[in-house]
Amino acid sequence: MSSATFDLPRYLSVLPLFADMQSDELRRLAGSGCRMQRVGRGEAIFRVGDCCDEFHVVVTGQVKLFALASSGAEKVIELVGPGNSFGEAAMFSGKAHTVNAQALSETFLLSIAKEAVMGEIQRDPRFSLRMLAGVSKRLHGMISDVESYCLHSGIQRVIGYLLRDHLVEDQLANQSITISLPVSKATIASRLSLTPEYFSRVLHELEDEGLIEIDRRDIHILSTRGLASYPLQ
Repeated sequence: MSSATFDLPRYLSVLPLFADMQSDELRRLAGSGCRMQRVGRGEAIFRVGDCCDEFHVVVTGQVKLFALASSGAEKVIELVGPGNSFGEAAMFSGKAHTVNAQALSETFLLSIAKEAVMGEIQRDPRFSLRMLAGVSKRLHGMISDVESYCLHSGIQRVIGYLLRDHLVEDQLANQSITISLPVSKATIASRLSLTPEYFSRVLHELEDEGLIEIDRRDIHILSTRGLASYPLQ
């Protein structure tokens, strides 16, 4: 992907955050406040303590937000895929980043400067409401994560992750679907606050029960209904 040929105003227009902006506003934002950057696999985007004067949208690739304990142990906080943003809260607070961000694959990022965002908010206060909605969605997601870690068993978390993009209606329809794990099993395990060994053991248990088939990173769910109703321990 080349930043020279990338239609930035058009891309901005399909993002929920910018969907209500007029074409001239999109061109202004694209021209003065945005930059495209390529980040190689394993490269850091920012680290704890770095100043934050922009937020980011993943165009292609996958980004890991994580914290490191003093022992060196890593806790994955969020996995950010194409079309999703990160870094807004730190940008608005004016404080340094409190987590680390790293590209898990070759990633193209759209980075949007704080100065440009504040300019659009001054021109149209409704823009701030859309930004607030995005931050609130992430906050609710983190609250759900905490609830899951406290109230759900490990196997519940794994099943919830596998069915995360499928509504109750899909489960009741008893579909057979295939999902591809976007990152390594160890990374997903950390995201679910599980050990890699336990995560793999649960997958193999579900496979032994005839509910899924594992093909490297592809997980074939043979019965969404059966998986959703699997006896929870």
